[in-house]
Amino acid sequence: MTASSEHAAPVRGVGDRARAAAKLMLGWVAFLWLLEVVDAATGHALDGFGIEPRRAAELLDVVPASFVHFGFDHVASNSVPLLVLGFLAALGDLRRFAAVAALIIVIDGLGVWLVSPEHSNTAGASGLVFGLFGYLLVRGFVDRRFLDMAVGLVVGATWGSSILLGISPANTSVSWQGHLFGLAAGVAAAFVLRRRAPGRSAVPPARPLIP
Repeated sequence: MTASSEHAAPVRGVGDRARAAAKLMLGWVAFLWLLEVVDAATGHALDGFGIEPRRAAELLDVVPASFVHFGFDHVASNSVPLLVLGFLAALGDLRRFAAVAALIIVIDGLGVWLVSPEHSNTAGASGLVFGLFGYLLVRGFVDRRFLDMAVGLVVGATWGSSILLGISPANTSVSWQGHLFGLAAGVAAAFVLRRRAPGRSAVPPARPLIP
């Protein structure tokens, strides 16, 4: 065995990556349902982790707000798209997915904190759902990977109309601000965390000198 092969990281197959992504997202969604059970059992005590805008103390709720919901219907409406879009986003690289999800949650939460109307309380995973939609929609074009381009087109065709409705200010039944910032954060994440071309060095090669 050569030194290079001895220290090389094992290559995980598609099946292994799919199982890891499925376990992650099933666990994530199950955790959201568990939190809602706790919320219902405690008289909706967890609703206080939603984001009330422009109050300094509420900045602590930017991340927790993505995990709590206002009732079982609310968490149910987010479960399937989060499960599917999260699985597709996590399929390639779990560490990259974790960075993408964290970036979306933080940017979305800060956007809600900044622009949501007074006396509102915003919570739920829909900002992350919209962010993952935006991420998957453009990821393939940013990375120049044809399979991911195809995934993005299928995702766009499947959820595009509901996404457009969700970011419309005319839709007063939802936090369109949270949806819009989530979508923008997902697109930004595709660029910020894009894949680098293999073998390309950040330092240009030295120019040869002719004696």
